[in-house]
Amino acid sequence: MKKMMAPWQRRLGLLSLFLTVITLVITIAINFRPLYVFDIHYLNILDATTVGKTTLLKNFDQLMAFLNNPFAHTLALPDFPMSSAGRGHFIDVKKLFMLNYVVLLVTIIPAVVFLVKLKKQQSLWRLIRPFQWGMVIPVILGFLMATSFDRFFVTFHELFFQNDDWLFDPLTDPIINVLPEEFFMHCFILAFVLLELCFLALVLWGRHSLKQKTNAHH
Repeated sequence: MKKMMAPWQRRLGLLSLFLTVITLVITIAINFRPLYVFDIHYLNILDATTVGKTTLLKNFDQLMAFLNNPFAHTLALPDFPMSSAGRGHFIDVKKLFMLNYVVLLVTIIPAVVFLVKLKKQQSLWRLIRPFQWGMVIPVILGFLMATSFDRFFVTFHELFFQNDDWLFDPLTDPIINVLPEEFFMHCFILAFVLLELCFLALVLWGRHSLKQKTNAHH
């Protein structure tokens, strides 16, 4: 007889799995360079700057390298001057990047162990209900975003940042001209779609396991 997990172990395992999926989705969305390349054309970003596409992407890559490297402490873009407030905001963004990566690293092993245990115990059906509820989250956030992205965007910054450094002045921080609000909206859409697909995959995996278990008993 297989030893079943205690309720607290299941709750901890589910929490780890939720956090792993969410942080993994965020990691993919914030680093999905093809989206920015697409938006350069789709949003006519080059019209808002004097630099060409190659130079713009070089600066974008340097910005992302700074945000992703925990050992990089100085941000200086060759073609975009930056105020101390603008630089301060990117340092704050970097802290959120690092927090996301830490949570991913801390939760991924417990999440995998949890899934392996569920599979061994033929209990993957336990994923169905929690992740069905989880699928409501991207829908609600997507609805709020569709209703008014401006309000959603402002609320997001008010929740995650303790200052107004994110209110860039294009004169002192021209980088904001090539990082339009619509690009961030597309990043959020990508994240919500990926999150919904991941949750759906876990629900379907649970249902498939339950179907196999039911057929085995007949």
